[in-house]
Amino acid sequence: MVELTRDMAYRYRRQMEAGARELADEDALSVPMLFPRWAADVAYEVGDRVYYDGVLYKVLIAHTSQADWTPDVSPSLFAKVLIPDPEVIPDWVQPDSTNPYMKGDKVRYNDKIYESLIDNNIWSPDTYPPGWKEVAVNE
Repeated sequence: MVELTRDMAYRYRRQMEAGARELADEDALSVPMLFPRWAADVAYEVGDRVYYDGVLYKVLIAHTSQADWTPDVSPSLFAKVLIPDPEVIPDWVQPDSTNPYMKGDKVRYNDKIYESLIDNNIWSPDTYPPGWKEVAVNE
């Protein structure tokens, strides 16, 4: 039996993270633990994905992170990846301009399921009813 050393574990981790970069967002959200945890003083490139406080984020602007620029409070730098799996309808989450719902995306909202009728939809079904179509009642 081969004994796993700390150095080997770090190498395996880097290989897994490198492979995870190739995943589509839908697939990436099913394995968020493969992505590096957000950290301060790290150079991030556009498109990198990081895991922070239980949420997967995509980097929007290349930058070196700072302790007070966490993904949850820096919408100009990071966007939540919202639609994890086309087969699973998520609860509606308030998006911003960096991660809007697109035409055809479905969400659960107030015990109903809605489908976005427009691209770049950042409004709730209550706020902008013409942007949504009720398709079902939650079970």
